[in-house]
Amino acid sequence: MANYTAADIKALREKTGAGMLDVKKALDEADGDQDKALEVIRVKGLKGVAKREGRTVAEGLVAAEVFSAGTGETGVIVEVNSETDFVAKNQSFIDFANTVLAAAVSSGASDVESLMAAEVDGETVASKVDGIAATLGEKIVVRRVGRVSGEHVAMYLHRTAKDLPPSVGVLVASDSAGAAVARDVAMHVAAFSPTYLSRDEVPADLVENEQRIAEETARNEGKPEQALPKIIQGRMNGYFKENVLLDQAFAKDPKKTVGSVVEEAGGTLTGFVRFRVGS
Repeated sequence: MANYTAADIKALREKTGAGMLDVKKALDEADGDQDKALEVIRVKGLKGVAKREGRTVAEGLVAAEVFSAGTGETGVIVEVNSETDFVAKNQSFIDFANTVLAAAVSSGASDVESLMAAEVDGETVASKVDGIAATLGEKIVVRRVGRVSGEHVAMYLHRTAKDLPPSVGVLVASDSAGAAVARDVAMHVAAFSPTYLSRDEVPADLVENEQRIAEETARNEGKPEQALPKIIQGRMNGYFKENVLLDQAFAKDPKKTVGSVVEEAGGTLTGFVRFRVGS
């Protein structure tokens, strides 16, 4: 009988995220040797990579970093997905996600394809994905990467459960004056998930479609012709308040818009990125 203890099982489970039965079988095969058991799990995991391709990866984490760049700052954020929250909170998975983040920072990658091709310790990120997937026994996906730059970049990471890593991440870029409120705005973005920074960023075809819907709805409701322009404008304002960051009611003071709060600080927002795991 292999010589190992319950503590050995626990340690290997924490290291790999593998199930109890798989860990026991690996330790039996490795005669209790932790390193050999880890290798057994990795080998069996690699054989199962193809079988996992169709699985859903709706769990995971977001990781971010802000660093000095030229005369300002740059923020980088990545989302890395797993199949289960059990793996998402595994330290090996968290360490891997931080490695992916470091690769995104050092390589300057702004899309997943470039990030997967980036090298870390003589190995591509794509290769490391296969390796961690084999170890943890789940499909692992580097889903997306984002970056913003400005005179100042504020970062906010939010945990939706205290025992899980951050699942919502926000970066907000501003000028130096806007730094005074940028973190509060980042927290607002995490909660209210705007799609655009300003009205100017909303695509023209989308605006036209929303106006058409507003007009058709008003006509179907029997509104008088002369009232249509004001009704359409009112409904468009409602659309902007829901989807445009600067038009949204500020989370900490709903009587003010985000735009007015930033303006009162004498600042300007120049960009933002928001990731939520699985959405």
